[in-house]
Amino acid sequence: MGKSIWWRHCTAAAFLVASLFVLPARALDNMSFVVRGGEDELTESFRAASLLVQSWNDGLTDPQTLFAAARADYGRLVGAAYAEGFYSVVVRIEIDGREAATIEPLDAPAAMREIRVTIEPGPRFTFATARMRPYAPGTQLPPAYGDTKPAFSTAIVDAAEAGVDGWRNVGHAKARVADQSITADHSADTIDSLILLEPGPRVRFGQMTISGAERMRPERIARIAGFPTGETFDPEELDTVANRLRRTGAFRSVALQEAETLGFGDTLDVDLVVAEEALRRFGVGAELSSTEGLNLSGYWLHRNLFGGAERLRVDGAIDRIGGQGDTLGYELGARIERPATPVTDASAFVEARVGREELADITLDKIELSFGLTRVLSDTLSAEAGISYIHTRAEDVTGSFEFDMVALPVSLTWERRDNPIDARKGFYLQADVTPFYGFNMTDSGAQFKADARAYRSFGAEDRLTLAGRVQLGTVVGTSLAATSPDFLFFSGGGGTVRGQPYQSLTVPLVRPSGVTVQTGGLSFAGMSGELRAGITEKIGAVAFYDAGFVSDDAIFGGNSDWHAGAGLGLRYDTGFGPIRLDVGLPVSGTTDDGVQIYVGIGQAF
Repeated sequence: MGKSIWWRHCTAAAFLVASLFVLPARALDNMSFVVRGGEDELTESFRAASLLVQSWNDGLTDPQTLFAAARADYGRLVGAAYAEGFYSVVVRIEIDGREAATIEPLDAPAAMREIRVTIEPGPRFTFATARMRPYAPGTQLPPAYGDTKPAFSTAIVDAAEAGVDGWRNVGHAKARVADQSITADHSADTIDSLILLEPGPRVRFGQMTISGAERMRPERIARIAGFPTGETFDPEELDTVANRLRRTGAFRSVALQEAETLGFGDTLDVDLVVAEEALRRFGVGAELSSTEGLNLSGYWLHRNLFGGAERLRVDGAIDRIGGQGDTLGYELGARIERPATPVTDASAFVEARVGREELADITLDKIELSFGLTRVLSDTLSAEAGISYIHTRAEDVTGSFEFDMVALPVSLTWERRDNPIDARKGFYLQADVTPFYGFNMTDSGAQFKADARAYRSFGAEDRLTLAGRVQLGTVVGTSLAATSPDFLFFSGGGGTVRGQPYQSLTVPLVRPSGVTVQTGGLSFAGMSGELRAGITEKIGAVAFYDAGFVSDDAIFGGNSDWHAGAGLGLRYDTGFGPIRLDVGLPVSGTTDDGVQIYVGIGQAF
């Protein structure tokens, strides 16, 4: 008898295989998908879960593919119903009038003309009781998991995850769901849910092993990571370790894997798996303005100079090519930075820069040498402090002047933008304080600067974005003539007021010879506003208004003047940042010089 059954199965299988080659497959003529009594949103949820719908949309008509999709759809559609709180759902899938679930796999149809999917969701269930025990202190259950709430199965899953996370957050690394009791009362359309958790022991971090490193020295990786061996387990500490390594830029990927079992004394070992980035990188940039001319910039970067994630960056720029003025500006700089020096979340750097620039009537040649530290205070907050020696030679029609100083720059940056290159929401704040001690003819004092930016999107798919910026600056303790011009403030151009010529708002300075030259002011205020609108996925439009203020005394006192500009712009999203085209006109002030055009990469701010 066993032989007979085996023979029949073999014969059926052979016939099925032969039919695939002999019988011509007919195309599917029609597929209907009906959700009885369901709202449009519920219908879309079912359609999104259906493999049959996906196959139909993709133009797949192979009978074997459709038959497999139909059999799989029972579980997928029931799961989608449970996710929406429908536990009395009835799913029917008919292939040419036959229920797909009753068709044996060996009797799969060789051709299909019509498939009908009919779903009767039934009533939506609610939670009669939604419970969990034991709770960890501070556990935040999802709001959807509660008595009388719609009994979404996703709410149960989310609650279980939240319960486990609650215990992990207080040190119980191996917390798990021990049991679940979910009872449906179809007469009352309710669900009783009970989630039982097993916290396990409180755990301390054990040792971290490292794999995947090629050029990086393991001791430097460990130093940068700052793995908290011996401390109570905290999943946020693992995120912190990974972020420290990612910030160096030396790794393409960073992953931390917890050991399956606990070690002696309830300790948890962790395996760090890294993949290193390419050692070198370079980049170029360009901006074009009708008055500033063409500005070119570029950099070369080495990510791991000595095997300890030492970062060397050499950058250069040439400014005002073809612009107004006789002087071609340039800047060349090199900076080497070493992470985890002197402490885990700090980096030490040495920097040298030389450059030439034209500021109104004055040409500057500058040399700067700096040493300092950067410190990451949180994922969004960082600080930098250093000491710099700056030598500046200023030349105008009356002669040349030497400025020498030792500066102590300190800055604090708060970065909360969703995308620094093309922000749609969030804010950015940077504050700088630079006390300086002057030698020879240079006064001593302090420079204060602040740059605040905010973004908010609204409308359909957040296609409209309001962006605002405020810049403030002042120098105290010095006179205008005895302050290095590069510490003074100008207004006009792409970085301050579009529609006005570059650095066109200045203040007069009378030299000892009686000749008046134009230079920067001791105080500055700038305001910019933009309305950004997405026209297509790639193209956007911008309307902007900028205003700037410069005065010849500290704290915005003394003689002062305002100017403003406004205009329209276009943006094209390249994937790595928008290409910017702005056309601005003067609105107020005496520094106007007709239409100003700006082209660059990235938003104006």
